[in-house]
Amino acid sequence: MGINSHANDAMIRRLENELEERNAFVQGLIANVQDAERDLNDTEKSSLTEARSRMGALKDQIDQLEDTARVAGEIAARAKQVDHAITTARRSYEAGPIEYRSAGHYLVDHVAAQTGSKSAMERIEIYTRAAAHQKTSDNLGVIPDPIVGEVLNFIDASRPLVNALGPRDMPSATWYRPKVTARTLVGVQGSAGAAADEKSELSSQKMTITRLTGNAVTYGGYVNVSRQNMDFSSPQAMDAVVNDLAAQYAVQTEAALGVALIAGTNNVELTTASGGVPTATELTTALWTAVANVYAATKGQGRVILAIQPAKLGNWGSLFAPVNPQNSQSTGFQAADFGQGLMGTVSGIPAYCSSGLVSAPATTFGIVMSTAAVEVYEQRIGALQATEPSVLGVQVAYAGYFTPMTVETGGVQEIVNLA
Repeated sequence: MGINSHANDAMIRRLENELEERNAFVQGLIANVQDAERDLNDTEKSSLTEARSRMGALKDQIDQLEDTARVAGEIAARAKQVDHAITTARRSYEAGPIEYRSAGHYLVDHVAAQTGSKSAMERIEIYTRAAAHQKTSDNLGVIPDPIVGEVLNFIDASRPLVNALGPRDMPSATWYRPKVTARTLVGVQGSAGAAADEKSELSSQKMTITRLTGNAVTYGGYVNVSRQNMDFSSPQAMDAVVNDLAAQYAVQTEAALGVALIAGTNNVELTTASGGVPTATELTTALWTAVANVYAATKGQGRVILAIQPAKLGNWGSLFAPVNPQNSQSTGFQAADFGQGLMGTVSGIPAYCSSGLVSAPATTFGIVMSTAAVEVYEQRIGALQATEPSVLGVQVAYAGYFTPMTVETGGVQEIVNLA
């Protein structure tokens, strides 16, 4: 019952994680189309149809598993109630001790026993019997070793920045992204400006379109698990291994995006009065300088977000604490939202905490970017298994293709303190 329960819970968590990722993909795709103010193309419609179909299948499975878990829980609760009732009845029957209210009461039974009273003899015998105290250490052979709850594994597999950008389908091992590098030119007719004569030559400049190259990068890992480990473990070892591989994949791909952001950023230097820890005003001044630079590069396309590494939450959170925020530039961060993901807003700009930025230098206080300036491409393979009969084992792997692409370097700005 316990093994099945743990397996049921693990499968529900796995399906819910995939459902969240599918939903993030759909929301990201729709946001990108909306930001571009256009209709869905055939590829995007196909992706939405496929995602909606998979999400429906996931929801049906989750509903069935949750109903199964509910029934199993009711059965377990009823069995516990019955066991408690039996135990209580047994104790009340067996634990009734022989007690004498006084020495005279004992003397009456003693005299009756001497004169042949069988019931008095039994009471005297039980009262004077030396009880042998039996402890759990005397019965180790029948004392079970209970395994309580699921496997404790402190890992955060969420991908806040990847989900904020919305993973795109990876079309091939290598693909190209067209980009305008030189635009056409429109100006006042003639070289004399506003006073130019008619029939003067107009401005002319050709448009140049280059392309960015994307290459699929493979992330994955594997473990060889013995059949005995799978058959005799509780909770099930294979579930724990697969879930951990999937979590590690998420951690590594979020970190890959973080490395790409740090490598391709432009610095916005913090100006601090004391040369030390920046104030709220100094941070927001640098923040809006970065936003202005992002706009100059992307012309307002996409959504502006702020990415913060966990080590810098204290700098931003303490300056914008949600206490009397009427005159503050931010409603502040809530302690209940601690963890990776959306922490709140600073001057209306969404602030995301991501462990993918742990490789950022200590001087980095945040990265401001437009979601139109960075794209992520992914094709997840998922779990693969192969049986090895010769060694009675199962080799399980988890992998996927993931590539971040910065399409406009000016759309990514790093706030740094070089004091």
